[in-house]
Amino acid sequence: MESVVTILLLLLAVILSGSLARLTRLPLPLVQIALGAVIALSIVPTVELEPELFFLLFLPPLLFLDGWRIPKDDLLRDRATVLELALGLVILTVVGVGFLIHWLIPAMPLPVAMALAAVVSPTDPIAVSAIAARAPIPKRMMHILEGESLLNDASGLVCMRFAVAAMLTGTFSFQEALATFVWVAFGGVALGVCVTWGVVRAKQWVTSYLGEDTSAQILISLLIPFGAYLLAEHFHCSGILAAVAAGVTMGFMEQTGQALAVTRVRRTAVWDTVQFTANGVIFVLLGEQMPGILAKAGETVLLTGHSEPWWLAIYVLAISAALGVLRLVWVWASLRWTLFRAQRRGEKPPAVNGRLVIGMSLAGVRGAITLAGVLTLPLTLTDGTAFPGRDLAIFLAAGVIIVSLVVASAGLPRLLKNLQLPPEPSRQAETDRARITAAQAAIKAIENAQHALGEGRPDADLYTDASSRIMELYRERIDGRLESPEAAALNRKVEQIERQLRVAGLSAERDEIFRMAREHELDGETARKIVREIDLLEARYRL
Repeated sequence: MESVVTILLLLLAVILSGSLARLTRLPLPLVQIALGAVIALSIVPTVELEPELFFLLFLPPLLFLDGWRIPKDDLLRDRATVLELALGLVILTVVGVGFLIHWLIPAMPLPVAMALAAVVSPTDPIAVSAIAARAPIPKRMMHILEGESLLNDASGLVCMRFAVAAMLTGTFSFQEALATFVWVAFGGVALGVCVTWGVVRAKQWVTSYLGEDTSAQILISLLIPFGAYLLAEHFHCSGILAAVAAGVTMGFMEQTGQALAVTRVRRTAVWDTVQFTANGVIFVLLGEQMPGILAKAGETVLLTGHSEPWWLAIYVLAISAALGVLRLVWVWASLRWTLFRAQRRGEKPPAVNGRLVIGMSLAGVRGAITLAGVLTLPLTLTDGTAFPGRDLAIFLAAGVIIVSLVVASAGLPRLLKNLQLPPEPSRQAETDRARITAAQAAIKAIENAQHALGEGRPDADLYTDASSRIMELYRERIDGRLESPEAAALNRKVEQIERQLRVAGLSAERDEIFRMAREHELDGETARKIVREIDLLEARYRL
């Protein structure tokens, strides 16, 4: 019963966090962390974060969804920049910050310092997305940050695994580490792709014979990331990369368009709910761990050779500063290299505002993945003695998380405020072309269906009249997009006005249906059916 109460309180905290964030104008992750800390300090039973269980329950669905929804064309276009940040910056951070930590705290062995540096190197996609909602981050920059955070989780945790193994065995082999990295990375990606491809193909085969069950299809999509993650972990590959690869593959497989429309609509609603809930619970759980970590500060500081707890704050700030400087230098160097390659190809590189470079550096936010990763450090060495510096590493990682969230939350909105950005490339022409092509395909399909349905029937003229009315709507859509740019812009404005008027009319319809149901002029089942039709229409016009 205590576990059920705790889970319900976590969900309640997630619900309250949105309203409190709007009321206080604080970033949502910080509000959720604060609520988690309040729960931990109360008499309510708290949740002890089990890293393995945390990785299994939360990471697969969230990373799968991010991989599924991330714009594939943008990711492929910026693949070089994403890989430079996700791999090159992580390795630089592990080496540079690892040696810095060992120099600052000689009592912490170098492998443990490297493990700590590795676990604070990944950025958190959930925290980045939450902060992006409050800052005017350009779309392309946001896509790069999302792609980086999807991949550097795996690279950072793999580097941490190597550092821990070196601490446990006392040896490190570069060749063995490289071979392990290749197996972990490419094996995880391959298994993620295979799981999604196999499940979707099997689902399509069964559906072709037995029809589609919407609820079952949604449940299958929820199980795919867990299957990919568990299979990859079973073969000692990266479950994180497997979940990401499974999501990216799902995006490509969905382009076959074989799922029913009602399945896609309901599945989107379910996944949105899962994303909202899991994102919130992650930060509430993170907040629940903070009071316990801070309570050990007096004991933890003794591991550094000092007795004053404020030394821990100095170490946290020093590590956070080192992470920020390394990221700033790497982002600047990566940007210069990208512009140099563009010049070599004969392209005119765009002017880049220095505030964007600094913003890209501040957006390297750490989150729950860092804390869960550092909690996986073993308790003891192979000889049974305590793992050196474990509590200190946990405290420093937690401090880096808080500092990165505070700095990014306070700095990004101010840094990017009133920033004159180059206009995003318009995709209106591409959208218009797609709508024209789709409308032409619809007209052709309606003509074929009309001939097939009305052939030999005495009321064939009814089919002809109905098809003519429908096709006229499509022809109006085509004509409105084949006109001059000025006329097309005017048509789009008229369409926007029409949508606003339709929404007003639909709202009035719904209010009247509810009134009739309240006054028993209409039975409940009929009222629900009509309201659902109105809701679907309104959702269409509000998109």
